[in-house]
Amino acid sequence: MSRNNTLEKEQLTDAAYYILLALLAPRHGYSIMSYIESLTDGEFVIGPATAYTLIRKLQDSGCILLTEDEATDRRKTYSITDKGKQLVIAEIERRQRMAEHGNLALLAAKEERNDG
Repeated sequence: MSRNNTLEKEQLTDAAYYILLALLAPRHGYSIMSYIESLTDGEFVIGPATAYTLIRKLQDSGCILLTEDEATDRRKTYSITDKGKQLVIAEIERRQRMAEHGNLALLAAKEERNDG
């Protein structure tokens, strides 16, 4: 499946998934990237080009909102919408099922090796 169709198919790339997780609390762009790196203990790092490209796509799809705070020198703050929250919750559940499938496959393969 093409990456352009992932939002339409209700599946998220890893980067989009982490951006939505980061936006469960309102954050500005740099804070989104820092939060993701902290959340994953550095296992997943997202750069500015990827972050801002995906932020734009998530905005266009109605998953996040942008607010500009003139008091903080026009800093852009992003927040998740109800649609975005529903999407990330569904994605968490989908990824949990995928992990369960992986564990079942590992167990079955181990049993097959022991039987053979």
